[in-house]
Amino acid sequence: MKTPTPWSGLMLAGLLTTSAVAAFEAGGFVYTKRQETVLLAAPQPLAEAAATLPYGRKLTIAEVSGAWLRVSEGAAAGWVFRGNVTATKPAEVKGLLDGVPQLASQTTATAAARPLAPAAATYATGNNLESAQADLEWLLAACAELTLDEVETYLQANRKGAYQ
Repeated sequence: MKTPTPWSGLMLAGLLTTSAVAAFEAGGFVYTKRQETVLLAAPQPLAEAAATLPYGRKLTIAEVSGAWLRVSEGAAAGWVFRGNVTATKPAEVKGLLDGVPQLASQTTATAAARPLAPAAATYATGNNLESAQADLEWLLAACAELTLDEVETYLQANRKGAYQ
């Protein structure tokens, strides 16, 4: 059996990178991956909404500008941050919570969106994890104290999300 060379690994990585980049070129297609994807009038996070599309819609890319894609589906057109779309068609899943399947067997992120059930509290008590409920309540309270302006300022200052 022939032993692979380091060059073959580099060639494969280059090919995969080219494929991923090609998915975000004008004339290509992407799919919405959120329950509601807002298309904006300009490639800016605070721009006016031009249209709203549901989960799993196929969009045609008209233009790429950094992390932003100008896309369309029929009469609906606008700009979307590339983190809100995917190059592969998402699975048809019933019961979506902002693009996340609600069945725990389909995703582990769902657990964070559900409150702790009495059975979970009993388990926590039996395993010396009593602070889990209090920790969750603290986190929710801390998040509730944040304003949209504070979040926006943080995202801009740290070049996160649509401000990359």
